[in-house]
Amino acid sequence: MTKEVEAVHEQAAEYSAKDYTDPPPAPLIDFEELTKWSLYRAAIAEFIATLLFLYITVLTVIGYKHQADVNAGGDVCGGVGLLGIAWAFGGMIFVLVYCTAGISGGHINPAVTFGLFLARKVSLIRAVLYMVAQCLGAICGVGFVKAFQSAYYNRYGGGVNVMAPGHTKGVGLAAEIIGTFVLVYVVFSATDPKRSARDSHVPVLAPLPIGFAVFMVHLATIPITGTGINPARSFGAAVIFNGDKAWDEHWIFWVGPFIGAFIAAVYHQYILRAGAIKALGSFRSNA
Repeated sequence: MTKEVEAVHEQAAEYSAKDYTDPPPAPLIDFEELTKWSLYRAAIAEFIATLLFLYITVLTVIGYKHQADVNAGGDVCGGVGLLGIAWAFGGMIFVLVYCTAGISGGHINPAVTFGLFLARKVSLIRAVLYMVAQCLGAICGVGFVKAFQSAYYNRYGGGVNVMAPGHTKGVGLAAEIIGTFVLVYVVFSATDPKRSARDSHVPVLAPLPIGFAVFMVHLATIPITGTGINPARSFGAAVIFNGDKAWDEHWIFWVGPFIGAFIAAVYHQYILRAGAIKALGSFRSNA
């Protein structure tokens, strides 16, 4: 009887120690998902969110360049400046993630989707559909900018990501990897059920740190690459502007963010969340 009571106490202690519940891993391929309206609703949300994101941010970039163009009667110190551009990107991510998190998860970025796919947070089908929707949304968003600002769009570079003079492609690639690592790492941390349970006395609105991460990364990397960290953002601008230099360096803005997302997913899942140790322990217990 004593042993039974001790076993009950141990089991209760185990449950009290783990006061959070990890969602089950998403299946790699779930064809049943294709029959659910929620998948297509989420894809539409990603499309619209990315469209709005590119429209506002690229319009901000072009507006700043026009206001700072002394040849067009502007002031070199005029406009919102790099700080304002960074705020536009970070602020829009905060707003759009807040609006769409309950529908699609608020990815708005193929690199974020890729990182969450590696962590088994979304299925392959959902990940691919999200990425397609994000890229199409980005193309449409920049297309609206060109339609409404046709006089300035081509003159000021169309918001395309290119390497700044004086920086090599290797430096740009490293900047994109590190910047995307910061973003995806913050996404994992802000949405971690374990962190939410452990730090429940510190209420944190998940979109807020994600938006701040985008803001801070832009401050650091705008002078290097114009800041990609989002392949859809870079792809949409390149498609609509369609300049040779934009395509020559475009690979940096896909390879860099995907590598950064991969590193962030591995770091969070297998080091911070000790996924590798748990898997090894499970293997040993079954052996």
